[in-house]
Amino acid sequence: MTTDAIIVGGGFAGLAAATYLARARRNVVVIDTRQPRNRFSDAAHGFLGHDGSDPQQILSTARRQVMAYPTVRMIDGEATGARVEDDGFSVVLGNGEALATRKVILAFGLRDTLPAIPGIQERWGKTVLHCPYCHGIEFSDRQLGVLYRTPMSVHQASIVAEWGPVTLYLNGHELDAEGADVMARRGVRMETAKVMGLEGERTALSALVLEDGRRSVVDALYIAPESCLSSPLAEQLGAAIEDGPMGPMIRTDADKMTSVPGVYAAGDIARAPHSVSWAVADGVTAGTSAHRALVFG
Repeated sequence: MTTDAIIVGGGFAGLAAATYLARARRNVVVIDTRQPRNRFSDAAHGFLGHDGSDPQQILSTARRQVMAYPTVRMIDGEATGARVEDDGFSVVLGNGEALATRKVILAFGLRDTLPAIPGIQERWGKTVLHCPYCHGIEFSDRQLGVLYRTPMSVHQASIVAEWGPVTLYLNGHELDAEGADVMARRGVRMETAKVMGLEGERTALSALVLEDGRRSVVDALYIAPESCLSSPLAEQLGAAIEDGPMGPMIRTDADKMTSVPGVYAAGDIARAPHSVSWAVADGVTAGTSAHRALVFG
């Protein structure tokens, strides 16, 4: 049986798309690995009505609400393959089962690769952070750090300085004159030594250990991790992928449709910057756009 839409990814974008398609009484299959990108964080901030809520609890509630619609089927697992067919698309599950569908919505999210510095991984989402809008106010006026990874780290340090005193840890890199001038104007201190590790009780952060043995006091460290698409499905379907400011992203139009007619993409994989609110909004756009295409296509 051919379903109306398969949504790959049951995070904020995917469940938002599923909700709107389900309310349009369309048959929807959601394939989800239960590995959302923000699973390392205890609280989601800036999401209207849910500020400070556990993101996993939000998703659990949303999943339960979506599954209450009789036209929705939820599959726990991974979509390992996808291809264009004459009358739609085929999506293959990890067990080899192939599902036929008229539309595909990709919402599988990004995978972050953190710097290989001891102490970062276990503090990710707690005191090692990415977005100051999401986690900045909780560390207001404390000692903040930004770990340099690319020239965009200068921009990140400039923004983070809105929340408190900032040190840009160059980690062995050098700034050009323009970047150094920007940091001076924003009052950002620069530390040139390489960072060898992080210290602090459990997931708390108290200091960065530098190459020369010094310890630099810091309460929260911001980084811009290297991000990549967490699934090869977009490439398999032939969707155009372009370089974004934070890594590869799937090119979409205003309706969140990719370069492949009938294939949509929503959430972090198809936009920059990222947040729960934007993911939900993009999921709504993809879901309603796919529905209109089902009606008029």
